[in-house]
Amino acid sequence: MPNKKRTILVVGGAGYIGSHMVRQLNNASHAVVTLDNLSTGNRRLIGEGEFVEGNLGDADLLDRLFAEYAIDAVMHFAAFSQVGESMTRPLKYYRNNIAETITLLETMVRNGVKQFIFSSTAAVYGEPESVPIAENHVLKPTNPYGNTKLAVERMLADCDCAHGLKYVALRYFNAAGADGSGEIGEMHDPETHLIPIVLQAAAGQRDHMQVFGTDYPTTDGTCIRDYVHVNDLAQAHLLALDALLEGAGSAVYNLGSSQGYSVREVIGKAEAVTGRNIPVKEAPRRAGDPAVLIASSDRIKKELGWRPVYDNLEAIIESAWNWHAAPSAG
Repeated sequence: MPNKKRTILVVGGAGYIGSHMVRQLNNASHAVVTLDNLSTGNRRLIGEGEFVEGNLGDADLLDRLFAEYAIDAVMHFAAFSQVGESMTRPLKYYRNNIAETITLLETMVRNGVKQFIFSSTAAVYGEPESVPIAENHVLKPTNPYGNTKLAVERMLADCDCAHGLKYVALRYFNAAGADGSGEIGEMHDPETHLIPIVLQAAAGQRDHMQVFGTDYPTTDGTCIRDYVHVNDLAQAHLLALDALLEGAGSAVYNLGSSQGYSVREVIGKAEAVTGRNIPVKEAPRRAGDPAVLIASSDRIKKELGWRPVYDNLEAIIESAWNWHAAPSAG
């Protein structure tokens, strides 16, 4: 790792993945400035460092932050990310995920900051033509959320050519789990991610959970997804940051486990971890949901040496259950 302590602006650092990233940056002895408007984030998830409440599209605020803190690099976790909502409210997604990110990138260029880590998504691939999905797979998003992420990736490539802005775009598959401390974890309102919904049903916080679609072309008719622990995601960001700070060029990497699990399999493993029955009701498919998404993460393992610590779904669910069952998770 670089010896010099750097100042990192984490946009969206009060959210689920962002808060785990802030913690790991602090552990790596970087100085952290968190910017979040708290529209979906939670102030109490943020650890050490400076916190500023505000929007990434506020150019005046951004200029003040860059001047006051001498930012060395930016990490972007501030996108809206719900596929279903993006289908019904696309302009909300285009404004926040693209238009306001343009303002952030303009500010970086204006202030001479040239290192950017972007939280992207497997949704840029759309319905996969083959699995596991490698980074050179055709990019055909099936929903506005995926369209906005792909648009930012393309903007970043253009900014590299025009301004020398170096970036790493990390295409997540399904982030899950919680920090081993039990102090931070997944907390959305409303909750839309599978594993926390399953665990809320196990904890009696829901009467049941819904399975959206049972007629997909999979072994049991439910969607198959690839799950990766949130701390393993954060570690990949640290590796990407170190690479950029040491002069590496721009890159795109998948982040997943290369192992797919159906919705029914996730429910079964959650029942095994919690020792509780999880009531289920079947519901129609959600628009924009591909049948199967499984990552190939070979590139980041080879080029950056990424080695996930949580290498099985049971361990991921157990860490999430420790968080959801804790009094602090309320």
